[in-house]
Amino acid sequence: MKKIDRYILRKLFVTFIFCMLLFTVIAVAIDSSEKTDDFVKANLSTIEIFNKYYIGFVPWIWSMLFPLFVFIAVIFFTSKMAARSEVIAILASGTSYNRFLLPYLVGGTVLALVLWTGGRYWIPKANAIRSNFQAAYVDKYDPTKNRSTTNCYNCFYRRLDSNTFIGLRQFDTASRSASGFFMEKVKNNKVWYNLRAESIRWDTATKKWQLTLVAERTIDSLKETLHMYPTMTLDISLRPEELRKDDYMKDKLTSPQLAAYIRKESMRGTEGLNSLKVELYRRTAIAYSIIMLTMIGAVIASRKTRGGSGMHLALGIVIAAVFFVSDRFSTTFSVKGDFPPLLAAWMPNIVFTGIAIWLYRRTPK
Repeated sequence: MKKIDRYILRKLFVTFIFCMLLFTVIAVAIDSSEKTDDFVKANLSTIEIFNKYYIGFVPWIWSMLFPLFVFIAVIFFTSKMAARSEVIAILASGTSYNRFLLPYLVGGTVLALVLWTGGRYWIPKANAIRSNFQAAYVDKYDPTKNRSTTNCYNCFYRRLDSNTFIGLRQFDTASRSASGFFMEKVKNNKVWYNLRAESIRWDTATKKWQLTLVAERTIDSLKETLHMYPTMTLDISLRPEELRKDDYMKDKLTSPQLAAYIRKESMRGTEGLNSLKVELYRRTAIAYSIIMLTMIGAVIASRKTRGGSGMHLALGIVIAAVFFVSDRFSTTFSVKGDFPPLLAAWMPNIVFTGIAIWLYRRTPK
């Protein structure tokens, strides 16, 4: 590693840390002002608010703005180098433009690996802290939360496999019981088995479901067989922890856990998994975007212009805004439509990689 490499890498990391800390203070100040009423209603001390919320909020905001921090840091210190004619001096010394960009590529790759590892394992654990506080102390006072389009919020309808469907009414997570239950099995688009019970309860000793006042029907062509039971033990691939509405689940699962959950629900034939798939693919795509944005920032800011740093920062903010807006659009199209999740996660990177190559070819070397 040469002196110029150490110089650029030191500038990159120091400026990045400064930007991250500065934006973190601003984000915490804005968030605390918005949630002042919620903190008062929660009746928690400052230490408890920090331990139960901000210790998870800060890594979450870092993960969201990490590429933006890197992009702004690269543009800021590189434009300063260009304004002081340092880039011209480096190139005039015989250093090729590609060699000049090498420490940017190395630094961007290091930061991308940090975010990739954090997004897969560390950030979800922080999200669990933040989302638990959000659900316990914020969402319960929000009239738009905890509502369902049906008349029963704690009602569940699940597909256990390709032929078996179950439903529960008024499931209580504390007692792990529900006031009603049904299970149907389908063959050739016809129901051939139907099971209904007045109540269902999870037995922690046997790890099975206990049913009471059970009616079991078996339909064979025009013949129907009915059996009544006071109690019945049912062993199905369903656990009480799966019967809990959690709007933050995809953010709290590590990447291996999220991938396993998607495979399990796909085997059951569950629909609406695009949001989970997009989240899984984005954790890798957003890490790659750091490398791409680092190179775009270096190419743009290394040119000496009359506008100086201000012009570079303005252009960089516009590019970053377009990138993040396009990322949100592609995600929405996948979740709400039929856009492939893998393509939705990587489409902004594909487009802006092409822009990075175009800018690189047009830059005087």
